[in-house]
Amino acid sequence: MLDVKATLKESEERMEMAAMFLDEQLARIRAGRANIAILEGIRVDSYGSMVPLNQVANVSTPDARTIAIRPWDKKMIKDIEKAIMDSDVGITPENNGEIIRLGIPQPTEERRKELAKQCNKIGEKAKVEVRNVRSDVKDKLKKAIKDGLSEDNEKDAEAELQKIHDKFIKKIDDLLAAKDKEIMTV
Repeated sequence: MLDVKATLKESEERMEMAAMFLDEQLARIRAGRANIAILEGIRVDSYGSMVPLNQVANVSTPDARTIAIRPWDKKMIKDIEKAIMDSDVGITPENNGEIIRLGIPQPTEERRKELAKQCNKIGEKAKVEVRNVRSDVKDKLKKAIKDGLSEDNEKDAEAELQKIHDKFIKKIDDLLAAKDKEIMTV
């Protein structure tokens, strides 16, 4: 027989993963302020193997419009520069021989709207994932009735599932609203 509590807990964890994924994706979107998260996906060729940028250099934000990358091995500076150029960050690095600087440009109004749309698209994917989890669990509960689960327990579980669903949809909406505010702030 289906363990209702365990199933609801698992569904909550899956919904939480969708919200965490959204949070990570939103952190990578450039909103006009320096944020080292936009460099998270960048991998650098270090002595024959591809490693994350933060394993070959110190990445920091000295001010609101600049990201500074100080390689631990000065020979790596060209490889880091090449990795940034090849990535989808869209910023040309400035290299002075010791530090690579990325100047974060102020996005135009049109670019801001584009970024907001991009965020909403990613947010919609997260919401769809949350809804899919709810749908999967509802199907499991319907099948469990045939296996001996009482209809009252099924209805209670479905109500609890809906509460969990609503909580995560609200969390996703809150994340999107915060990112939208960050993007639209000049």
